[in-house]
Amino acid sequence: MTNEELKKYYFGAYSFKDTEDGWLQAFQYSEAQMDYFKGAFDFWYDRCMASTAKTIEFVTTATKLSFDYKIIWMGSPDSFELMLDGLISKIVYVKDIEKEGTLTWILPKGEKHVVIYLPADATVLVRNFEINADVKRPVKGEKVLWLGDSITQGYGPLRSGMTYVSVANRLLDFDIINQGIGGYVYDKKSLMKMEGYDPDRIIVALGTNQYGSETMTDVEEYYETLMGIYGSEIPVLCISPIWRGDHPDEFETFERFCENIKKIAGNYKNVTVVDGFKLVPHLCEYYLDNLHPNCLGAGAYGRNLADEIKAWLAVNHREGI
Repeated sequence: MTNEELKKYYFGAYSFKDTEDGWLQAFQYSEAQMDYFKGAFDFWYDRCMASTAKTIEFVTTATKLSFDYKIIWMGSPDSFELMLDGLISKIVYVKDIEKEGTLTWILPKGEKHVVIYLPADATVLVRNFEINADVKRPVKGEKVLWLGDSITQGYGPLRSGMTYVSVANRLLDFDIINQGIGGYVYDKKSLMKMEGYDPDRIIVALGTNQYGSETMTDVEEYYETLMGIYGSEIPVLCISPIWRGDHPDEFETFERFCENIKKIAGNYKNVTVVDGFKLVPHLCEYYLDNLHPNCLGAGAYGRNLADEIKAWLAVNHREGI
């Protein structure tokens, strides 16, 4: 399969680039947005090119597939994962393999829906994708732009198939672009019109990294800019920050900030607010570090959020949106 052919089965990308030595790199941001991150903060710039929530998906009767990979940046140890008909069947941890190599997987006989999760907190290039049978592109649902910080990018579970976005989208099957970046905040400057891309819905999950801010101006300007780019009719879901227990002495400040986010977002008729405190149990067992959900916490987050989104979709459907 050529790189050009592979693009048809590569989800989560806004654009692609073929390197001179034949690797395929996928991007979830526009060049203008990446230029902004490059000038703003190296931490954000590195992560804006990560393989966040990108998957290779198809339906096939194949019994074997392989592809070359190259990891050119890594934020944290993560994984390649193979899912067959909704069940994770293989996990290859980045920490256990070389930075460049080949992955080969044997598949069971019969037709199956195959999903390959690429590492969420690393930048991975692929080439020489080979499979021993024809493939069909699966049908996806609505186009959804997901905006967030490290939790949305997928840090915490240390498993690409177990980020909360991965868990939720297995139940929702949206065609998503995930613009989550570690350390990110409500920053209107990163919001730019992406030429040729018009999402059906937008999900915003930001705020936990700036709860100490003295004003809510950044949040207010973010939503004003978002509406200016996409219009005031597009359905938007605001997820207020989930619980965090790493600074218990500052929790009241954090809680007030979350309430203010809900008030600001709730002022827009096209924005539905979900209380993040209701999505993940407030217990350290559900977190890697009392901030980022681990596999257990991300699983709860994803499933509970999927229920909230299904209810949101049902309301929009009744209202003809």
